[in-house]
Amino acid sequence: MATAPLTVRLNPNDNVVVARVDILPGTELGNEGVGVTQRIPAGHKVATRPIAEGEPIRKFDQIIGFASRPIAPGEHVHVHNCVMRDFARDYAVGQDVKPTRMVPESERPSFMGFVRDNGKVGTRNYIGILSTVNCSASVSKFIAERFPREILEQYPEVDGIVAITHGTGCGMADRGEGFATLQRTLWGFASHPNFASILMVGLGCEVAQISFLQEIYGIQPGPRFRTMTMQGEGGTRKTIERAHAMIKEMLPDAGRARRQPVSVSEISLALQCGGSDGYSGITANPALGYCADLLVRNGGTAILSETPEIYGAEHLLTRRAVSEEVAAKLIERIKWWEEYTAINGGEMNNNPSPGNKAGGLTTILEKSLGAAAKGGTTNLMGVYKYAEPITEKGFVYMDSPGYDPASATGQVASGANMIAFTTGRGSCFGFKPTPSIKIATNTAMYRRMEDDMDLNAGTILDGEETIEEVGKRIFDLVVRVASGEKSKSEELGMGDNEFVPWQIGAVM
Repeated sequence: MATAPLTVRLNPNDNVVVARVDILPGTELGNEGVGVTQRIPAGHKVATRPIAEGEPIRKFDQIIGFASRPIAPGEHVHVHNCVMRDFARDYAVGQDVKPTRMVPESERPSFMGFVRDNGKVGTRNYIGILSTVNCSASVSKFIAERFPREILEQYPEVDGIVAITHGTGCGMADRGEGFATLQRTLWGFASHPNFASILMVGLGCEVAQISFLQEIYGIQPGPRFRTMTMQGEGGTRKTIERAHAMIKEMLPDAGRARRQPVSVSEISLALQCGGSDGYSGITANPALGYCADLLVRNGGTAILSETPEIYGAEHLLTRRAVSEEVAAKLIERIKWWEEYTAINGGEMNNNPSPGNKAGGLTTILEKSLGAAAKGGTTNLMGVYKYAEPITEKGFVYMDSPGYDPASATGQVASGANMIAFTTGRGSCFGFKPTPSIKIATNTAMYRRMEDDMDLNAGTILDGEETIEEVGKRIFDLVVRVASGEKSKSEELGMGDNEFVPWQIGAVM
């Protein structure tokens, strides 16, 4: 850092640069030929040339906003002088599609995974207690918490018993988009390969009836999928007793599971970011994008989501769409969100969050350009609704809110067996049953929160590593954690409360 420039220029056409450190007034930016006139906090932007009122402000050689007043060289550029306005995007469908250089199957690395009877591969081996409705959430937790530890310890191959609970399942219409979304989410978890067995627990009178789910998805109860209701069992105590008896029957089968070598093509990686800052789009996100490219080239799947946080950058994804149909699905999701937010009295630029702004992100356009970098550079193979099963390999998109727990819930329901989560402000995030790796965007935060961060991408900003080198380190860590190495959040015991299905529609 002693010899590194004070700022980062991301493109020759940009009219702003990003501060590596706090810059005081009067400081000369020798590499830009500009004198700073105001304090520029680390991660924030400084103008390098005059910007007229109404002129686009460019970062990554993309529009991130418009000057709300004239801006002089050396001024701080942020919410006080940069605003969001509508402008035309050139979707240029398929313009950037190119052949992916696939690694031959014989040369692909492997990881140690749990191969299920249906061919799916898990990275963990849990028994899940899946609540259909908030009314059975407490009893589901009691079932997991009160199961005798001495019995569970007899099955070291079982990672634990985890209660998957939530705040919905009733007080909703029994048809329509909201109900269908919840059903997809519940079924996605019931069939997830990170679970050896599932016990689904309902109250009995809720809208989200177990029988409805079984009918729609053709689920047949068996040794690895059992169901019960509190009303049918006779209340809380009897439900817990009966559930414990069922788990004792499930454990021997779950305990026989063994890890075995499997191609990394069986890894489905959820790409997440939260608590973003001005460095997210410079360090951790493009490094994760490089990791996603490596995974795709080795036959795996990388899932980008958080539609409100790719808003304004969707044209970069449509250019990589392999077909008009794929691009149309993404554009339709964008238009759906515009209508959805308008109906609820909001707007798509109701973002970034206060923490994002404190970290240097000014508009949703700027945040989205950085967030989209997680998706790497390969072709966009498919676009899916929330929690819809992902069938294509390669880089895909799944629609979701930007709220991290809700987004990750949908990605895992869609089949993700690993999560990579970038953060600049410091998000402490775990997610059972899928391991979550957290990647810091800057060294200062990494050192401050090292107990929670798995990997530091701030070395890119420090000039110690390239994006490609950090991306390769992320890829290697994904493989190790998929093989059983614990992530920091797993070591801390996190991940029991992050199951948050997306609630669409009225609560009645």
